[in-house]
Amino acid sequence: MRVLVSDKLSERGMKILQEGKGISVDAKTGLKPEELIKIIGDYDALVIRSNTKVTPEIVEAATHLKVIGRAGIGVDNVDLPSASKKGIVVMNTPTGNAVTTAEHAIAMMFAVSRKIPQATASLKAGKWEKNQFTGRELTGKILGIIGAGNIGKIVANRALGLKMQVMAFDPFLSKEVAEKIGIQSVGLDELVQRSDYITIHTPLNDKTRDLVNAALFKKMKKGVFVINCARGGIVNEKDLEEAIRSGIVAGAALDVFVKEPPPADHPLLQLDQVVVTPHLGAATGEAQENVATEIAAQIVDFLVNGTITNAVNVPSVSGEMLKVMQPYISLAEKLGGLQGQLTDRLPQELTIEYRGDVTRFDGQPLTAALLKGFLSAMIGDTNTTVNYVNAPYIAKDRGLKIVESKVSEHQDFSSLITLTVKSDREQSVVSGTIFGKTNPRIVQWNEFYLEASPEGQILVIYNEDVPGVIGMIGTYLGEKKINISRMQLGLGAKAKKAVGFFNVEGGVTPEIVAGLKKLKHIISVHHVSL
Repeated sequence: MRVLVSDKLSERGMKILQEGKGISVDAKTGLKPEELIKIIGDYDALVIRSNTKVTPEIVEAATHLKVIGRAGIGVDNVDLPSASKKGIVVMNTPTGNAVTTAEHAIAMMFAVSRKIPQATASLKAGKWEKNQFTGRELTGKILGIIGAGNIGKIVANRALGLKMQVMAFDPFLSKEVAEKIGIQSVGLDELVQRSDYITIHTPLNDKTRDLVNAALFKKMKKGVFVINCARGGIVNEKDLEEAIRSGIVAGAALDVFVKEPPPADHPLLQLDQVVVTPHLGAATGEAQENVATEIAAQIVDFLVNGTITNAVNVPSVSGEMLKVMQPYISLAEKLGGLQGQLTDRLPQELTIEYRGDVTRFDGQPLTAALLKGFLSAMIGDTNTTVNYVNAPYIAKDRGLKIVESKVSEHQDFSSLITLTVKSDREQSVVSGTIFGKTNPRIVQWNEFYLEASPEGQILVIYNEDVPGVIGMIGTYLGEKKINISRMQLGLGAKAKKAVGFFNVEGGVTPEIVAGLKKLKHIISVHHVSL
């Protein structure tokens, strides 16, 4: 079997690949997209880092490709939908650079506090401006961590060693787990109001994009320092500039930007209060060695033994069983994804019930898929991409109780998967089944029964059951150039309420969702993507 290494990999990583039984390896770095398209059809495996962009065109040309291995955590340079559709396993290395990235955040915090880059530049320019670079101690200061995944927890551990007071905001960090690691779990508003330093360790998604914006800056303690070594776009760059100029933010340390590299005239690069590095969070020799050897070993194990490890798009099961289970795995992940996007706080318990023919399968891959869908919507940081392998461990680590049950028969469906999300305030239920052999359907949402297709963009609209509501919704969406491709309604047996699952096409913005909520007789609106 042939392996193509298209980005630079350490010698040790290359040696692991070359020693794999029945494997030949070609290292061809710096390929242009059109060059990669011409040769990718000859390979069974592709090993990449961040430079190679695996586009749908490259996936289409990869006629023999079985696996893509990303040496690193981020897989945003791989088109996952097209790879998954073609049956290509995509693996990453979720733990190889956690310590390195956390240490970089701590280093950036020191640098911006003690004005080290500015002092270095001054001294190298022949000046001795000792009085210009008075800094600030970290000891005794309050550090607020936004996102307490792998990296966030390591940052917390190091900060505690510096005698800082540490608090964290993470919807899936329970107070009990926070207490065990010696930090305080708080809400976002409380965190920004109390923190002397704020460091960010969340993924970039629809819920975190522009999370740190003008409204949040106004709530911050004057003189706060902001550190972002996660992803560009979580902090609104224009709002950060204004917060620095107004004196709210005393300094910022940035390793990431919305556009990388940023233009030379970027406003934040012109401010003396800002310390920057060119996305160096994972750039240490140790981290590069770790991710190279990890991905090489995973690729060899997959090609030689068929073992799937740290996959982001398939569970860890044998190839033969995967083909049989795939429709149910997909259904479970979609049910979890739906509930995860409809949930805005940490639940206490997830109850998963399998009924009918699905009970003959090993429930572990199904539960892992369901947890992956549920957790991916809200949890993690740049080093904790939720996948089928780590989802159960993340759930346990966050104090989320998982209850599974199997019932051999069901009177209405040959198979049924039900997910119940329980919190101290409420619970939400969703059930799904497979129509035919491969078509997933949502057949219950709370007290409502329907037959909704869990695909693409969906508007879940809960409303009073009165004449004219559907017409208002359709008219409003039509005016906003949003096409309704499919619609399923469920009526409440007792209350005069209804729910609609509207599969839509077009750019559904937060403003459009807000407009729907203002329509008469509308109770709630959620925009989910499956």
